[in-house]
This record gives sequence, structure tokens and C-alpha cells, in this order.
Amino acid sequence: MKLAVVGGGSTYTPELVDGFARLRDELPLTEIALIDPDVRRLETVAGMTRRMLAHAGHPAKVVATASVEEGVAGAGTVLLQLRVGGQAAREVDETLPLECGCVGQETTGAGGLAKALRTVPVVLDIAEKVRRHAPDAWIVDFTNPVGIVTRALLQAGHRAIGLCNVAIGFQRRFAAHLGVAPERISLGHVGLNHLTWERAVHLDGVDVLPRLLESHGEEIARDVGLPAGLVHRLGVVPSYYLRYFYEHDLVVEEQRAKPSRAAEVAAMEAALLEMYADPSVNTKPGLLGERGGAFYSEAAVALIASLLGDRGDTQVVNLRNDGTLPFLPGDAVIEVPAEITATGAAALPVDPVEPLFAGLIAHVTAYETLALEAALHGGTERVADALLAHPLVGRASLSQELARRLVDANRRHLPWATA
Repeated sequence: MKLAVVGGGSTYTPELVDGFARLRDELPLTEIALIDPDVRRLETVAGMTRRMLAHAGHPAKVVATASVEEGVAGAGTVLLQLRVGGQAAREVDETLPLECGCVGQETTGAGGLAKALRTVPVVLDIAEKVRRHAPDAWIVDFTNPVGIVTRALLQAGHRAIGLCNVAIGFQRRFAAHLGVAPERISLGHVGLNHLTWERAVHLDGVDVLPRLLESHGEEIARDVGLPAGLVHRLGVVPSYYLRYFYEHDLVVEEQRAKPSRAAEVAAMEAALLEMYADPSVNTKPGLLGERGGAFYSEAAVALIASLLGDRGDTQVVNLRNDGTLPFLPGDAVIEVPAEITATGAAALPVDPVEPLFAGLIAHVTAYETLALEAALHGGTERVADALLAHPLVGRASLSQELARRLVDANRRHLPWATA
């Protein structure tokens, strides 16, 4: 069984490999192809990957290549984890909006739009190569913004599913609070990628969310960065990304007072790459846990194993709405529990969504529709329209200014902006 990883030179890759090694019975890989245009970085990560697998006694062969065509040929699954423009582009995504009084974040708001503009065309080009060289492969997208990227892939007719680690992270934390195995916990998870709420926490089929909030509400609130009073009043657990919406001005103030997350991650990546280059290092460094992406490997292994093994289990993924949330268009991409089989993901029924949450979901879906149009067709006015539709921007003059500045800052990654 061959797996291809586009963006294989990422410092995340050893996190993935650690999961592949630990969960080899679930996903018996024979070959891992790491694909990345940065050949020097790729070789460093590939060397680390080979040592990790050898240390774990895993027999999979590791191939490193800059060629997407070569890397994906014959793969059963292609995992996307790329970052167009690297941490330098992320730094702009996080700091430029702050200069205009908006949250600076790489997956939502103005920064998330900039990332989508750079990323969607590149991902679609890769997906076309997958279609030609591995037509039966599933594309699993972990590349942010996952909702918009997955929607682009699905609209182009690709066999694609979006994946995020937020839900599995909540499952693991809730299980720890309750002192039970994670497999006994399932979530009433609903919304869009990076815009979700846990409306139920089922332990062996019984909703224990009220008990969980009563016993651990303060700790849960700290985890998601929101006031405990708000979490108790809502009666649900919002994703920590909801803090950018519910506490916007406070977040802007905090972000202006410290270095960007991009700067922190860039320093971590430099240190990690030094570790990966050390031939004596053959296990995942502890520093990688601070990089983000907790439980990423477990989520990826579970999804790929279910797609290839026709398991029919339930996992939280990003997929077409197709009526699951009746207040959204059918082609919107939502993040909900779904049954995973060899034919793909089928959303499970979702209870009616309360207006307090449905309104924001619909609002951000409208933005994502316009963001995808801008990413596919270009144009500063389309970028401005998307920003105007986003609840974290939403002002006409600000949208125009941000659009102009985002396009200028990302011009080298936007072919339509350099024509």
C-alpha cells in the first residue's frame, strides 16, 4: 500500500510517521512517497523518516522526490499538507490584517483569505496530476483553509475529503476529563472547518456534556480561550477558533503585544530541522508537540484506513453539505460526523442548528463562496467582496484597503496579479 505526502518536507511529517509506525496494523504501508519542491529540506525530513521507521521496525520504503507525478503514481491515498509561500507568507497573513485593526490569523479572516488565494490554484494543479497518475487515489486534504480547499477539489470532481485535528483533539481531552478511553467518546460536532461547536459529548451513547461542563467547565473554557460564563451560557463547547469571533478586539490587542505565531513557528522549524539532520535522532522530538497539529497522525491513519478498508465507522471530516444543514447550499463544505466507507464519506443526520450558531455558519459560508471565486478567477474586486462578506472584516472601505494590500503582498504567488 503506497501513500504519497505532498508537502513531505514539512516539519509535521515526523508526526505523521510516528502515527504510521504506532498504528501499522491499521494501515499496513509498504511505501511512503514524500513530495516537496524544496529538495534540501525534503532530504533532511526523508532521512529522519527512514530512521524513525527503521527504529520502529516498520518495513515501509521511503521515496523522496520533487516530482508530483513520480510521487503520486500508484498511490492509494495522497495526503496534502503544503504551505504555499512558507512561514514568510504566513507572517504577512498574521501581521498585515493587524495593521488594519483586524485579527491576524492564517486560516480565518483576511489572513485565511490570502492563504486561500495562494493555495487553491496550486492544490488544483496537484489534483489534476493525481487524476492522471493515480486515478483511483483518495485525496485527503489537511492544507488550510481546509473548507475552501476541499470545496475547490470537490467542485473540480476530485475524490477528496478534508481533515482537521480539532474534533479528535476535543475527543481526547474530553476522554481525559472523564477518565475513559477515547474510543468511548463521540461528538455532536457541527459547523464549518475552524468554525464548529460541540453540542453533545456522548459516552457510550449517552450525552454527558452537561456533566462535563459542570465538572470541568473552567478548564474547558481556558482550553478554548473563552470566558467560562460564556461557555456555560451557550451550553456547548466552541472551537478555540471561535475566540477570533467572540473576543475579536481582545485578540487583536493581545496579538499586537507579542511576536506573531509565524515567527514562533519559524524558530521551531529551524530547531526541528537541525534535529532531523542529526543522524542519531530516530524518534519524534518533544519540540514537535509545540508545533501544533496534535493527534494529526491518528486522524489521518483512521481516515485512510477506513477509506481503503471499507470500515463504515464514524469520523468527523469535511465534505459536501448536500442537505445536511438545510440552510446552506448543497455544494458548501461542512465539518460534521460522517460514515467512512470505500465509497467516501456520508454525513450522519444533524439535529437542527440553533440560530445563534446557524447565523454565523451561513455568514462564513457566504464568505467562503466568494473566497473560492476570488481564488479561482482572481481580481482585486473579488478579493474585496470576499472580505466585505467576512464577519471579521465586513466594512466597505476596510475591505477595499485590505484587498489591495493583500494582493500587493502576495503578488508573486498570484499569476493573475502579475499579468
